Amino acid sequence: MEKMDGNIERFPDGTVIDAWFYDARVPEPAELGREYVLTDYGIYPDERLHTREIQALIERVHAAGGGALVVPEGTFRTGALFFRPGVNLRVAAGGTLLGSDDIGDYPVLETRIEGETCKYFAALINADHCDGFTMLGPGTIDGNGHKAWRAFWLRRAWNPACTNKDEQRPRLVYISNSQDVRVCDLRLQNAAYWTNHLYRCRRAKFLGCRIYSPYEPVKAPSTDAIDLDVCEDVLIKHCYMHVNDDAVALKGGKGPWADQLAENGGNARIIIEDCRYGFCHGCLTLGSEAIDCRNVLLRRVTVDSGFNLLWIKLRPDTPQRYEYIAVEDVRGEVRTFLDVYRWTQFFDLKGREDLPRSRVRHIAMRRCQVRCETGYYVSEALSDCDISDFEFDDLDLVASNAETLALPEVLRN
Repeated sequence: MEKMDGNIERFPDGTVIDAWFYDARVPEPAELGREYVLTDYGIYPDERLHTREIQALIERVHAAGGGALVVPEGTFRTGALFFRPGVNLRVAAGGTLLGSDDIGDYPVLETRIEGETCKYFAALINADHCDGFTMLGPGTIDGNGHKAWRAFWLRRAWNPACTNKDEQRPRLVYISNSQDVRVCDLRLQNAAYWTNHLYRCRRAKFLGCRIYSPYEPVKAPSTDAIDLDVCEDVLIKHCYMHVNDDAVALKGGKGPWADQLAENGGNARIIIEDCRYGFCHGCLTLGSEAIDCRNVLLRRVTVDSGFNLLWIKLRPDTPQRYEYIAVEDVRGEVRTFLDVYRWTQFFDLKGREDLPRSRVRHIAMRRCQVRCETGYYVSEALSDCDISDFEFDDLDLVASNAETLALPEVLRN
């Protein structure tokens, strides 16, 4: 993205960036409404599981017209919580909302996971049709995922073909069908599965969050920092992301007829800026369950370490359209600068005889200073994909595999 027409900034396709994206102010606690502090209602940091009591307080706040559930100093254990419209969450300094590590404390319901609408487990924090939902720190929401991580790798050792969903584990945060969402100044850590999952949300902001899960000594599998699934107008700013999978991943559906299902859709107008990455598999990942991603901007970020800066996952069993993506002003170190990857894990055409066609175009990477092992990697056998209009400008790349700094033929079109 470049500045055009004076001070007007535009998305990669030329669309003007709305003024909404320039408001990165973290709200004051008083803006969340009347406060309902857990300890004022007999809920104490006493190592007991308080799911029922906390949920009852959420219902009380909703019935009273809204306000903020406040987690004060101390550690409060709970299973799945379901927020209601008008009820916000504030975790005060020194406060921790700690998720149960027993999957029995997360009910099975109709939800969205890995590009499908299906029966699965609730997250720790759930908010559906909650316009204006705000979560505010500076405290911690902890998924307590260690038990689930170890169980996953044990299951994978026994059955290498097991999927992410085969080991039953909850996400940390799931927000769906909501507008004007804010997640600010929180530490979100140790998710058993995805850390933050937004589905069919519009105008969502992650501001000043610290999102963490380990990659050693026990890897925290599939603990993506932020998964955007059929979302529009999202700002991720001043965040630190260190997770054992993708940092920001764009989802939206999978399967040979995914683009024909009403539950699926695209992601558009996403800005990730002024962030720092610790370790991750992909700083910005398109897929592997995505059908349409457009007008995505990653800019002014620092990467300490990671596998891929821009990771384009192309599923041969799913029609995909990725276009108008820009990566600008990046500093740091990754394994691969640009990875255009043929993603065949759990490939399933479900009876379709031909391969759906995918399109990748108008991808720009500019003004980056990056050390890497591999500059450009493109999987072989992409004949079912239309790849064109890549732009590379003002790049300072140092690769230990120097031959990978030569652009593959498919990226020169």
